[in-house]
Parts: sequence; C-alpha cells; structure tokens
Amino acid sequence: MGIDIIVFITSILFGIFLYWRESNSNGVYRFFNKLVNSKELQMSPNNPKGFVYKQAFIPRVIFIFSLVLITGLIIQFLTPVEVFTNYFVLSGFASFATGTLIGTYLASFVLKSTKVIEEQSETLEDKFDSVVEKGKDFIEDLKNKDNKAVEEAKEEIKTKPDPNKKSARERLKDKGLM
Repeated sequence: MGIDIIVFITSILFGIFLYWRESNSNGVYRFFNKLVNSKELQMSPNNPKGFVYKQAFIPRVIFIFSLVLITGLIIQFLTPVEVFTNYFVLSGFASFATGTLIGTYLASFVLKSTKVIEEQSETLEDKFDSVVEKGKDFIEDLKNKDNKAVEEAKEEIKTKPDPNKKSARERLKDKGLM
C-alpha cells in the first residue's frame, strides 16, 4: 500500500509537469496533427491545444491511459517485470494513470486561477481598499453612536423627576390596589 501512495503522488506531479509543459509549447501535438490530418483539417498556428492542455475529459483520459498502456507494454517486453500478470504492478500502473489525470486537472486549476488573479489584481486591490475604508467608516459610526447613547443616558440621569408627578406607590393607592 505504501508504494501505491508514492506512485500516486509522483504521478500527480508528473501530470502537473505534463500539463505545464504543454501549456508552454505543444510541438509534439502539432507534429502528430500534421502527420495525421490533411491540410484543411490541421489546427491553426495560434491554437494552443495539446494532448492534455485545453482538452475535454474523454480525449485527455484516452491519451493518459494509452500512454500508460504503451509504457506498460514496453516494460513488459523489454524487462523481466511482468506488468499485466502481476497484481501489484498493474495496481501501480492504474494509480499512475489516475494520479496523472488528477494532476492535469490540478495544474489546469492553478494556471487558470493564476491568470484570473493577474487580470483581476488591480480591481481586487481597489475593492479591498474600498472595503477597508467602509469598515473604518462603520467603526467610526459605531463609536459616535455609542457616544451619543452614553450622553443621552447621562442627561436622563442628571434630570430630576418632576415634583408634581405622582410616584408609583401613590398611583397604585389611587387605583385601590394597595
């Protein structure tokens, strides 16, 4: 179980590396695109799409699992390791494929969020500054309201009761309750 976790974490890092590499240059994808497609069907020069970069889920899964399958076949026939008959090696390859797929989506999220933050950084700073200013104004208003309430309470205490006004005891006696 321990080696599966190591393979899984390594494969996530490999998926991040694969996605980042294709986001910078998609030369291998362009080569296969020119090799397979006719002139009319080839991708435009400014199209950044790659094997995993800006691909939908199904083509990305097909590419990653076929890459792992081809690697497994090469290891099966060139080394004494039996990939497709040993459960532990097969489990490692499955973990590697799944981790690579997760790594590509993780890298996609990081790259997209970095671009959004770069685009919105100026407006975010302005929004943050305005929120801070509104917060300061709100605190000042609370302080002033508290001071006003304290002043009103002090004035109520200072004012003496009206001598012509009956006390509560006298009013109860008048009603016959006491």
